[in-house]
Amino acid sequence: MKDIGTISSQSLPKRQFYEELAEQISAITEDQSYWVTNLSNASAVIFHEMNSLDFFKQKPINWAGFYIVDPKDSQKLILGPFQGKVACTEISFGKGVCGAAAATQQTQVIRDVHEFPGHIACDSASNSEVVVPLVTNGRLIGVLDIDCQEKEGFDQDDKHGLERIGQILVDHCTWD
Repeated sequence: MKDIGTISSQSLPKRQFYEELAEQISAITEDQSYWVTNLSNASAVIFHEMNSLDFFKQKPINWAGFYIVDPKDSQKLILGPFQGKVACTEISFGKGVCGAAAATQQTQVIRDVHEFPGHIACDSASNSEVVVPLVTNGRLIGVLDIDCQEKEGFDQDDKHGLERIGQILVDHCTWD
C-alpha cells in the first residue's frame, strides 16, 4: 500500500486541509478502481484526518462513510463502508439528510439536524451533518455522509472540500 502520509499541520485552515486531504484520497485510489476498497480506505482517511484537525477537535466527527444506491431498488440507499458507530442500513430517497441529497443530487449542509424535517437519528450524538451526492454520467451512485457531534459543525469550506473528495472517488472507481 502506498504511503499517503498525514495532514501537514493540525492547525491548517480548512481550505488547505481539504487540498491535502484530496491529495491523500487521490493517492489511495490511483492504483485501485474497486469501489468497495476505495470507499473503505477513504472513509478511514476522512474520519481520522478530520478528527486530527484542530477545528474538529472542538467539533468532533462521529461518523464518516458512504451509502450506495441499492442495486435492487433505485430509490433506496444501503449502507456502504464507514467509520463510526453502527449505522442505519437503509434510507429511502427523500428521507432524512442522506435521502434529501440522493433525491435532489445536491449537497446538504445541515447546521442542526434536529431542525431538519424528517431527520433520521441513526446516532443520537449527531447534531450536524454534511452529505455529498456521488454522481457519474448523471446517475446517482451513492452519497458521502459525515456527522458531527456539535451543531454548526460544517460550512461552505467543508461543502466544497468534500465535493472535491467525492468527485475524486467517482472518477477513480469502477461503478458497474
